[in-house]
Amino acid sequence: MKHLIRVALPLVAAFTLAACGNQNSESKEESQEGHDHAAMEKEQATTQQPTGPVKIKDDRLNAVYQHYIHLTTALTNSDAAEAKIAANAIEAGSKELDGGSSIASSAAKITAASNIDAQRTAYSKLSNDMIALVKKSGLSGGELYVDFCPMALNEKGANWISASKEIRNPYLGEKMMKCGEVKDTIK
Repeated sequence: MKHLIRVALPLVAAFTLAACGNQNSESKEESQEGHDHAAMEKEQATTQQPTGPVKIKDDRLNAVYQHYIHLTTALTNSDAAEAKIAANAIEAGSKELDGGSSIASSAAKITAASNIDAQRTAYSKLSNDMIALVKKSGLSGGELYVDFCPMALNEKGANWISASKEIRNPYLGEKMMKCGEVKDTIK
């Protein structure tokens, strides 16, 4: 029962906040007659759509991946609070994965981080671990892309997983949304 509460509570919180966020964004759109370019890019970043239905063979890893998408979108939008919610869900889910302890540790660092830069640094390690686990598990549907930004983390460079070939950079966000390239395809 205690385990169920620990897993379910972050999920309920994430869905509740996501629903509230959608109502707020709809109200803002209705009150604006025109759209500016930055607002359109931010809106597009929140809806990272896969090229096909992506399904990771390991169901538990697939569930963690859904939260990873949430985290990536939050970081792309420079939303530290939303990143903490997604990371909390990743931490809970990854504890159930074989080889998921490193992901859980990185997710805990994101949740505890005091700013977006610290979250992005921990996200780099989490992404590398996710890439390794997804490659090991394989996909039963769709494609995922391993993206790389050479300017991330003070020009050290960093990877992330995306369901779209279009670059939406979670490390630099609005500063350099399209910085990066697809380095690998996972099928």
